[in-house]
Amino acid sequence: MPSMNISLSDPMREWVEAQTRSGRYDTASEYMRDLIRHDQDRAMKIKAMQALVTDALKESDSMLSLNEIRRLAQERFKQGER
Repeated sequence: MPSMNISLSDPMREWVEAQTRSGRYDTASEYMRDLIRHDQDRAMKIKAMQALVTDALKESDSMLSLNEIRRLAQERFKQGER
């Protein structure tokens, strides 16, 4: 697997090391990969929400309320759509 070097402030480095000492992660790399996966998931959810809002704004027949958009978004996420 290719590697990448990153620079961290002392407090950030200490935080990463604490996460590995806690036993939740075996290595700093494992912790960083988990952070990236969570960030990717968050970005996909934001993109899906943006698409929902765009679709709602394009509706010429009716204007959806914020509560209706929220309800539709929750339904899509429950169904696993992204």
